[in-house]
Amino acid sequence: MSQVLEENILKALATIIHGDKNIVEKGMVQGLQVQDGHVVFAIVVDPQVGAKAEPIRKAAEEKVYAMEGVLSATVVLTAEKEPGAPTQQSGHSHGHKAPPQQGGPLLPGVKAIIAVASGKGGVGKSTTTVNLALALHAQGLKVGLLDADIYGPSIPRMLGITGEPSSSDGQHLDPMEGHGIKCMSMGFLVEEETPIIWRGPMTQTALMQMLRDIAWGELDVMMIDMPPGTGDVQLTMAQQVPLTGAVIVSTPQDIALLDARKGLNMFRQVDVPVLGIVENMSYFECPHCGERTDVFSHGGAREEAELLQVDFLGEIPLDIKIRETSDSGHPIVDQDPTSPHAKAYKAIAKAMWEKACAKLEAKAASAPKIIQ
Repeated sequence: MSQVLEENILKALATIIHGDKNIVEKGMVQGLQVQDGHVVFAIVVDPQVGAKAEPIRKAAEEKVYAMEGVLSATVVLTAEKEPGAPTQQSGHSHGHKAPPQQGGPLLPGVKAIIAVASGKGGVGKSTTTVNLALALHAQGLKVGLLDADIYGPSIPRMLGITGEPSSSDGQHLDPMEGHGIKCMSMGFLVEEETPIIWRGPMTQTALMQMLRDIAWGELDVMMIDMPPGTGDVQLTMAQQVPLTGAVIVSTPQDIALLDARKGLNMFRQVDVPVLGIVENMSYFECPHCGERTDVFSHGGAREEAELLQVDFLGEIPLDIKIRETSDSGHPIVDQDPTSPHAKAYKAIAKAMWEKACAKLEAKAASAPKIIQ
């Protein structure tokens, strides 16, 4: 089912009246994405209405989920824009029906949540996140990984995961799994080539749903691959998710460090502890002659860490093996765990986890005690 299902979705949504017209006529349905039974879209309302339009969102979710062939419905509410814009449509759909997702406590079974962030794109943040997650798993920890980069989800490819999520309990989607890591990404819900054209509030709500409405189970640590930059989405995640701490990834050159500093300061402003800085693409060592070249300079992240009084967690070289193993779905920590690069990731993960545990212990010690 392809375009026919999209037309049926819009027909079902046209039965929901808001004011003098239905929500489709008023252009309130935005960013419709359909893939393999997973339906994602936003309801755009007047800013003056705001959260009061929650019954409309819920009604739209229930209408769509009840349709034959729909596995899940993710409907977000945004007041970013005045209604009246044309409806966007794309994708294909088929699957099995599951009840709409319900709200609830955010990650109740997860002991620690660590965000991996960067001030800019292109510094290897996602590659670093995946390998750190695998390194933690190698330590015997139960690890989950949320791909919060809505516009450029790359974690499914890096973990070599294909297919679509299912629901075991009929209430929540089960996370996908690769190399022992539980994972959820927008890449599982939309086609790889399909662009997601969403405004900030839409992505924020979708991310909250991917955290809250997934059956993550008991985890020692949840790694979050944050979107690059310091915009509304990043700020919302930092404010609304109970982060144990954040790790900043940067390359050594000045322009990247400048952006990394912005990312670090964002976390500080919302009282999220920064566990440390990682210098990625730190140097290049020729595999033929062994000569070392500092392509992007070297040591800048260590100096920045000292300047900003945060820990320097370690450095990762620029190496084709890291790129090839990530692209193939078998990251280097998994494919070649005894290699120098894998050992570097493991050392960083060990230091990061120790600092996260210290933060958790300090928080527990400062919590008020109930005296009976």
